[in-house]
Amino acid sequence: MTPAVGALTVGIDIGGTSIRASVVDESGQILDSVRMPTPNSAWALEDSITRAVNKLASRHTVGAVGLAVAGFVTLDRQIVRFAPHLPWVDAPIGRILSDRVGLPVILEHDANAAAWAEWKFGAAVRGHNIVLVAIGTGIGGALLTDGQLYRGSYGVAPELGHIQVVPNGRGCPCGKHGCWERYCSGTALADTAIELLATEPEESSILMQEAMIDPDTITGRRVATAAADGDPIALAAMDEFAQWLGVGLAMVSDVFDPDLIVIAGGVSSSAQLFLDTAREHYGALITGAAHRTRARIRTAQLGESAGLIGAADLARAALVN
Repeated sequence: MTPAVGALTVGIDIGGTSIRASVVDESGQILDSVRMPTPNSAWALEDSITRAVNKLASRHTVGAVGLAVAGFVTLDRQIVRFAPHLPWVDAPIGRILSDRVGLPVILEHDANAAAWAEWKFGAAVRGHNIVLVAIGTGIGGALLTDGQLYRGSYGVAPELGHIQVVPNGRGCPCGKHGCWERYCSGTALADTAIELLATEPEESSILMQEAMIDPDTITGRRVATAAADGDPIALAAMDEFAQWLGVGLAMVSDVFDPDLIVIAGGVSSSAQLFLDTAREHYGALITGAAHRTRARIRTAQLGESAGLIGAADLARAALVN
């Protein structure tokens, strides 16, 4: 029996330290959630997801499960081809989990899921051609046109974080050099601050004092906090971050010509420190700037829940298609 269109569904987001599973209704509201630690092995991860879904299903009548995956997902949204931070390679996770929980399970790239949620319920509700740029440890990207997610021919597109912006630049875990996310991400923000501390030491910088005690304390989150407090090295690193964001957004606009760009991910919470500068660089760098309408650039509204809300809603939509 096919559940009703308004059936409750479960959305799942797998983080580096925890799995979050939530019951989501048709208006995008989270009704209930559970968290579990993220295991390292494939079997343990699947077992934790199963236990999370079963716990929620014991408290609510749910019709399907949507899983947001930071990796390559096939077009049928059943197989994880590759996920750099998860123990799945060419794994039929949709079928495996469906057999274990007794519900339909749909997979979705996490940036696609977040873009869908923002389009249905958040910052992109009035968008026509929407690009979402999710900035965290790296950069995830999504493209949504007239309510349709663009996944490419093989489920990989758009891999915006690995557009090369600096020939022979910083090395990237993907194997290339100079990728956009190596200059515009939480990881990049920390790397830039460390480079500045080495080349342009500033005695008044609290970051410098902390780095002398323990260099591992210099994370993207710490740099953002220090920038908000006026630390000179952190502000300089944030300015570089903003410039690279503008460079990348100009490239994205030249390719896709969106009317709306949504900045999501953990770094977006510090948007007041970089977004105005990024907009200036973006406006100066897009091709034919004086003769075209610029995309609106907004920050996401749904925060860290966007991926699981979108995955849950896409699972609901799959029930009736």
